Amino acid sequence: MRESLQVLYEDFLTYLLDVRGYSLTSVVTYEIILRQMSEVSHDYQEEGLRVLDITPYRFKIVKNNKKTIMKKLSAIHSFVKYLEDQCHIPVKLIGDESIKVPKSLPKPIEEQSIDEVLAKANLEEKLLVSMLYGLGLRISELSALELKDIKKEWVQIHGKGNKVRELPLLENLSKLISVYVNQKSPKKYLFEKGNAPMNAAQLRYMMTKLFKESGFKVTPHQLRHSFATHLLHHGARIADVSELLGHETMATTQVYTKLGSVKKMQEYMKAHPLADMGKN
Repeated sequence: MRESLQVLYEDFLTYLLDVRGYSLTSVVTYEIILRQMSEVSHDYQEEGLRVLDITPYRFKIVKNNKKTIMKKLSAIHSFVKYLEDQCHIPVKLIGDESIKVPKSLPKPIEEQSIDEVLAKANLEEKLLVSMLYGLGLRISELSALELKDIKKEWVQIHGKGNKVRELPLLENLSKLISVYVNQKSPKKYLFEKGNAPMNAAQLRYMMTKLFKESGFKVTPHQLRHSFATHLLHHGARIADVSELLGHETMATTQVYTKLGSVKKMQEYMKAHPLADMGKN
């Protein structure tokens, strides 16, 4: 008669305690891991093998930190080894391969906080924040942005891996760029210092200093994340936001697309909070 997974792991726990001399604390830890694993995993027979598919369990623990995941997988591997070596049960383990743990996203900045900072910013600072927040740019993309890539209604961005995407310019942002260019007269790059483009570190310092003066600790990537979050909150479609951000998963097919139709552009114009800037 085929023994249940629970009976098998209970025998394993007894083996750890009585034969291997594990502490009661360690055995309890093993018990918790194996019980939780057995509750969601698939256990079945196939071609003379006992198949243990722990894929559902892997997705259940995917947000644990890396060390915790490795500890839990180690306990399962020890259990499988016990089944094969001590119980002579051939086991096919499925789902123990690496699953990418999602990175935690930075906390988005409140729209009101961004408005407050923009109200105190000088022209250069205002353009810097507006480009990062208004277009969802990476700081490196903004540093490399050339004047020739900026049109009245569109801006061409050269992203990671030389991938190109074209983004619609909000009317207010387009006007802000014109005012800045007329006053500062940059030669090749939008942001310059001397005859060279301002590098990412210089732009980052300017931005973080500006927010710090208003009592906020903010990174350029937080502005990019806020761009996406606020657009979604205002009704923009996830697919459109992903394209605006230039995510790698969509870049191969949409890298040279101008974000689709006029309707998409109008939706973007209505959705972004900066679209209302200066209308009151």
